[in-house]
Amino acid sequence: MRKVLLFAVLLTLSSIIFGQNKIILYNANLIDGIASVEKRNMMIFVSNGKIESIKKDGLKPKGYKLVDLGGMYLLPGFIDAHTHIRTIDAANRALESGVTTARSASTPNFQDISIREMVKTGALIGPDMIATGVFVTPNLGETILADTRLGNLHGGVNKEDDLRKVVQVNAQRGVDFIKTRGTERAGLPQTDPRKQTYTESQLKIIVDEANKYNIPVMAHAHGDEGGYAAVKAGVRSIEHGTYLTSKTLKLMKKMDTFLVPTFTTVLDLTQPGGDYDNPVLIIRGQHMLPSLETTVKMAYKMGIKIATGADTGYGPNSTTRIGMEITNFINLGMKPIDAIRSATIVGAELLGISKKTGTVDIGKDADLIVVTKNPLNDVHTIQDVVFVMSNGNIALNRLPFGKD
Repeated sequence: MRKVLLFAVLLTLSSIIFGQNKIILYNANLIDGIASVEKRNMMIFVSNGKIESIKKDGLKPKGYKLVDLGGMYLLPGFIDAHTHIRTIDAANRALESGVTTARSASTPNFQDISIREMVKTGALIGPDMIATGVFVTPNLGETILADTRLGNLHGGVNKEDDLRKVVQVNAQRGVDFIKTRGTERAGLPQTDPRKQTYTESQLKIIVDEANKYNIPVMAHAHGDEGGYAAVKAGVRSIEHGTYLTSKTLKLMKKMDTFLVPTFTTVLDLTQPGGDYDNPVLIIRGQHMLPSLETTVKMAYKMGIKIATGADTGYGPNSTTRIGMEITNFINLGMKPIDAIRSATIVGAELLGISKKTGTVDIGKDADLIVVTKNPLNDVHTIQDVVFVMSNGNIALNRLPFGKD
């Protein structure tokens, strides 16, 4: 008898963990990421972690948990295409901000892979993680300790065999993306974000090796020369793009290269506190910000696909969030629906997961968020997420606080 009861309990827990619970979200105004206007008074059926059906609000069958959204606005969960999540607490903070899918932009010890697997098995209710592993960069620093096979690269990663080796180690560890760089960092006082690091030929080696494993490549590039070289080499996305010229942007359009500008992080550079708090970086940010504004505006006008990235580790002192990136995109001239799509379906397309997430559509993962007011009319409401569902699991529920 005890064994039967234990089995029943385990079966129930398993159903909760893996999103087997059946839920109806009703009295919702839906912004599905497909249509340009909201659909009013809708209900969304969720079962087995998927969106089962979408209907006009009405008769609700038995067997479902009912969640009244009180006329608030339901959207696809955010996709953060540039994060540095490396702890469980950080994954939780990202999820509670509305991020249901996150692409790592490298972690020093493959923490992104561990988090990805925990979410997959149900050990952690967190954002689905697209793992990038170890940064393919000229100087691995302490990251060299992440895998014993990297031990002989202490002198640098510049030669063809060494470049291929770091890609191979990442691939064999199971990453979903490879990250490399075309320029130096912006977030260190001693570096020059415009200075090119890897050449086009070196970047082509990295892309070529990644292609053998069918893994796309993302490239950190603030400066134009490094950005152009990365696009020519065939990377999937340019991260940051602060000083890109029209020549590079035209090539990106031709090559269907995505831009992840991480605008809010550069804005954060200009202000004390947050992820960066350094007088040198404040001055640098003040120089970078107008250039990045120009890049984003030109890219949007040219029809380049722009995805959101918060470029944060979601640490306890971080204030950068995807909702802020959406708001900043709108302030730079994007239509509200396009800014929302940059954080949903465009991000899903970049990550190759648009068939499973990125819009509120039947058969897709139940990755959903709720905000109190219509973000198509009130831009700032997108930053106040009151309900989050990830793979059919309710991860955040502050709905009573959203009611007038």
